[in-house]
Amino acid sequence: MTTRIGLLLFPDLTQLDLTGPLEVFSRMPDAEVSLLWKSREPVASDRGLVMLPTAGFAECAGLDIICVPGGPGQIALMEDTEVLDFLRRIAPGCSLVTSVCTGSLVLGAAGLLTGYRATCHWSSLDQLALFGATPVAERVVRDRNRITGAGVTSGIDFALAVVAEVLGEEAAREVQLQIEYDPAPPFDSGSPRSAGPELLERVSARIAPFIARRRAASEAAARRLG
Repeated sequence: MTTRIGLLLFPDLTQLDLTGPLEVFSRMPDAEVSLLWKSREPVASDRGLVMLPTAGFAECAGLDIICVPGGPGQIALMEDTEVLDFLRRIAPGCSLVTSVCTGSLVLGAAGLLTGYRATCHWSSLDQLALFGATPVAERVVRDRNRITGAGVTSGIDFALAVVAEVLGEEAAREVQLQIEYDPAPPFDSGSPRSAGPELLERVSARIAPFIARRRAASEAAARRLG
């Protein structure tokens, strides 16, 4: 049986939030993967990579899995009624409603994480609480039919967890071997838990103005939810 997977492709997303899971999902046996946006016009990521949607919202009648990536463009999505209405329409028919990085804030803005445990990029994890979700500082979080991944690179871990959920652990192991996913980072600084206080403080200060913009957008989206 075909597993219909839709990944939201939107302007100024972080491309690895999308392409990491895409690489994994496209190797699933009997998977049909779509890149979804309002139209089929080219979409540029926050770093300038241009990608083509494969289907518009109106063409998407139903999915088994919906996945929302994150990135700077997520801020605009939280007040984009066309996007939020699409997610509200498609989610009830999905066996899994998922996200990577700050895509979980978009799910929250659509009212799809209220009462669920979820994760997000570490810099914005606390904002999930604005939408009635319980923030969890883990790389992949599963709560009933919601699966959320933390920041950027966690999208691969997240996608392998989804494959294991749908097809079993052995299928996920096969995909992991195909893509030679065998992390051995050169530095132990990929998480606030390992980066050390000085590095964490420096990076946090650098991104603070943007995080303040994101929080303002999250607070406004939460007010609209009521």
